[in-house]
Amino acid sequence: MSSKLTVTGVQGRQITIPTGLFIHNEFVPSSTGQTLAVENPSTGDQLGTISAAGPEDINKAVESAKSAFKSWRTVPGPAKAQLLLKLAELLERDAQDLASLEAVDAGVLYTDSIGMNIPQAVGCLRYYAGWAGKIDGKTLDMEGGIAYTHREPLGVCGAIVPWNAPLMITIWKLAPALVTGNVLIIKSSELSPLYAQRLAELVKEAGIPPGVVNIVTGEGASAGQALSEHMDVRKIAFTGSALAGRKILQAASRTNLKKVSLELGGKGPSIVFDDCDIENALLWTRLGITANNGQICAAGSRIYVQASIYDRFVEAYKKAAAAAPTVAGNPLDISTTKGPVVSRVQHEKILEFIRQGKQSGARLLFGGERIGEKGYFVENTAFADVGDDATIMREEIFGPVASIAKFTTEEEVIFKANDSHHGLSAAIFTNDVNRAHRVSKGLESGQVTVNAWAMLSPNVPFGGVKESGFGRDMGEEALEGWTTVKAIKYHILPRL
Repeated sequence: MSSKLTVTGVQGRQITIPTGLFIHNEFVPSSTGQTLAVENPSTGDQLGTISAAGPEDINKAVESAKSAFKSWRTVPGPAKAQLLLKLAELLERDAQDLASLEAVDAGVLYTDSIGMNIPQAVGCLRYYAGWAGKIDGKTLDMEGGIAYTHREPLGVCGAIVPWNAPLMITIWKLAPALVTGNVLIIKSSELSPLYAQRLAELVKEAGIPPGVVNIVTGEGASAGQALSEHMDVRKIAFTGSALAGRKILQAASRTNLKKVSLELGGKGPSIVFDDCDIENALLWTRLGITANNGQICAAGSRIYVQASIYDRFVEAYKKAAAAAPTVAGNPLDISTTKGPVVSRVQHEKILEFIRQGKQSGARLLFGGERIGEKGYFVENTAFADVGDDATIMREEIFGPVASIAKFTTEEEVIFKANDSHHGLSAAIFTNDVNRAHRVSKGLESGQVTVNAWAMLSPNVPFGGVKESGFGRDMGEEALEGWTTVKAIKYHILPRL
């Protein structure tokens, strides 16, 4: 295996990255010599191979992190902040390379990555740099004395990150973990590991000390399991499937009861009331299920439309899709509006859900087929008149498949929206501020957007309820997940 891999990025730029595991600020081969094949989902062709971590490599990363934690936890907040700010600068400098790498192995549109994913990552680093030196405790009166609290880092932590917006979600974990004094082992997805290899180079260039951030990739059943079960890892932060999330919780219970935060799947409802701005609702409900091919946990895949405007909305939804034809192709091309889904397995899964939708009796508005014979492309697809019990209405597809149904009253749509195991994100479209407040309060969801979809911001927490997980990324609330509170109590002796 070569120690370097060169891929072609935007405008033909040649991007060379290391292929080893990033442990203690050095790139090293896996202890077993095992590798992963990296595929281009636009073509199905192999891009190259990179090292795949096994349990022994995880042990080495943990030992590196343990040695670094002793000094990193004592680094003053302003010094930590400067390192995060430097890393943010480097992400901006290398934005074209990073966006290209997300495009070639994850199928993310280059324009989406450079326009949203990377700016979000940069903003997150700068936001948490601002928290350095401000993570304070409380002074408390108590009978017979006083007490005070302060927050302390957990120690060696792990982050297992997904393939769909890999750099952005990695930084959601890295920034609060480091600013609170933890050290972090990142396991990047085996489906989209290339961005992480460049990120590792930038971690070193930024001056972050060896062992504070280790980055490895590998199969979930090997590297991910070893990290989840490791007795010296104090926390796992995971974004991904509910199945993998359950396995991580089980690993924590079997081992050292490490802290776990989970951001899992979603089946987001988008609720369109008859008093909304229909053009605005059309824009966001379409974007909410087609962005990144619907491979977003917060995707608005269930669209509920009030009965009085249902037929009008459905016809307009169909016309809007026809008026904006998709340009499927190489995600590096700025004219491309639809890249591939991430893998052959994901492609087949989405097409199977579409087949089930066709068999359910729902009305196919448009789409429903694969695009071309090469690569993993699938048409934007929408079904209308979808029953509450239809598989496409109840299960997360993680693809560009919308299910549209009608409702009559607020109470009915709140029930329909909440009739799900998931509770990550929801959207409401109405011009009645009172209705927006009532419905937002009634929805079982970690976030609700009004007259828009998604609206990510580093200072606003993101996470779910029910089987969408627990814990929060971003915002002040994320700091709680990376710290523990120590109470110190003083008994005040009476004057004799």
